[in-house]
Formats: sequence, structure tokens, C-alpha cells
Amino acid sequence: MADVTKKLKLGIPKGSLQDATIALFERAGWKIYPSGRSYFPSIDDTEIECMLVRAQEMARYVEHGALDAGLTGNDWVLENQTDVEYVTSLTYSKVSRQKVRWVLCVPEDSPFQKPEDLAGKTIATELVEFTKRYFAERNIPVKVEFSWGATEVKPPTLADAIVEVTETGSSLRANHLRIIETLMESETQLIANKTSFKDEWKRAKIETLALMLNAAIDAQGRVGLMLNARKSDLDAVLGVLPALNSPTVSHLSDPTWVALNTILEERQVREVIPKLKAVGATGIVEYPLSKVVL
Repeated sequence: MADVTKKLKLGIPKGSLQDATIALFERAGWKIYPSGRSYFPSIDDTEIECMLVRAQEMARYVEHGALDAGLTGNDWVLENQTDVEYVTSLTYSKVSRQKVRWVLCVPEDSPFQKPEDLAGKTIATELVEFTKRYFAERNIPVKVEFSWGATEVKPPTLADAIVEVTETGSSLRANHLRIIETLMESETQLIANKTSFKDEWKRAKIETLALMLNAAIDAQGRVGLMLNARKSDLDAVLGVLPALNSPTVSHLSDPTWVALNTILEERQVREVIPKLKAVGATGIVEYPLSKVVL
């Protein structure tokens, strides 16, 4: 039963990750309802109070305790050098389920081939402090300027190079940019205030969120498969199944038959089902998954 006297203050990333995050929470079992220009969306959990915060600022508010927990990329935790608890990685994004990269780019026809070639040059980026530290650690003197947006169009007129985030690289290619170095990979993290994470009730609530969000992510692209097979065909059937774990095999009322239940990648189904049929499996049923707890 929910304890309405206790609240977990949770930061939801506003901006490009907002829709993907709300969709992920819904698959995990929580419905978040944004309301117009309000920064305080409602959620169907009386123990959680949500606030929309830009990912770039999230770690600061979590560190200072304005929020108990929040979702943001580890890139912004590193940029702000904040002291927070890393609870779990959540590999999802606005486009794909892969990590994003912060890359050093120059125009396609630029003579620059490596970071050292940019000594004395100007670099535009939103990730200013991390970029400054990156070049300082390599003793490469550069001028790093904050970019308010449209960073891809700045070189070569407004900057010699940029440090920009990319998922697929399509936007960089469209702007005739060439990657010469990857500075870091980043993915969304569930982070927590260190004091909040020591509180027994808040920690349990945060860990429940972590469990269910990961379960929803792990279910993406996977399906369940049920089927029946004769015991005499079992080895052949097991040889076909590329199971996430060993398939569950159950006895049926007819002692010569067994039932199998397993999980596999959805893209494998079109190849697996015909093979199962060929080795004697029957009653093959594919069903969707909303969560998988590994």
C-alpha cells in the first residue's frame, strides 16, 4: 500500500529525451502526464513527485538535494563534476537503444586529422568544461566556446572544429563534417542524491524504479515463444532455440509430450518458427513481452 506521507522527488529530462523517457516509464508501469507548460507533470503513483528538468542541469539539482533522483546522461554528470550516486544505466535514447557519442568534428575538406592539429584553434561545443579538461590533459592549447545551438553549421566560419553529440552521425554527414576523435560515450543514468540514497524508504523506491525501467528496456525487441513437442524430438527442438536462458520444459498430461517456453529476439522469429515446425514442434505461439527481469 502506498505511503502518501512520503514522497520521492524525481527529475524527468525535459527536451529531446522527454517523450522517450515518458514512454519508457509507461512500459515499466508508471504513467506520467505532462500538462501544457507546467514543469510538474502528474504521475499515477502517490509516492512520486515529478519535475521536468533539462538533462544538462539534472545532476546539479540531484547533488544539492532539490531532487532525490533523476535521469540524465553521464556526460552531464561529468560536465558538471557532480557528486551523485549512480544507480543504474538505462540504454535508451530519442532515436535508438545505443549509446550516444561526443565527437570532435571538422569540415570534410579540413586539413586537421587529429586533436593535436587543433592547437591554437577555436572549438565550439555545449560540453564546454569537459572539452576544456580533455584538451588540457593532453597539453593541447585551444579556445573552447559555448555553443547555444546549431553547432554543426559553425565550422569553418565561426569555429575551427566542434565537439558535438551524435547517435547515428547522419546530421554530421548532412553538414559535411568529419569525425576525427570520440571524446566519450554516454548513456542515460538513473542517479540519486547520496543522502537520499541512504534513506531506507527512498532507496527502496529508487531501486524499484531501476528494476522496472531495466525490465522494460530488456523486453524491447524480444518476444516469448510457447510450443509443444514430442519427447523424442526434444533434443532437435532445443537445438533450434536461441534462448535468452535455458528454455522452460514442462510435462504434459500425455507423458510422450512436453511444453516449452522461452524468450528470443523478435528478429529471429521468422527463421526459428519454420525450423521448429520442421523438427516436429506444434502449437507454436509467439506473444509480446512488456518486461523482462534478467
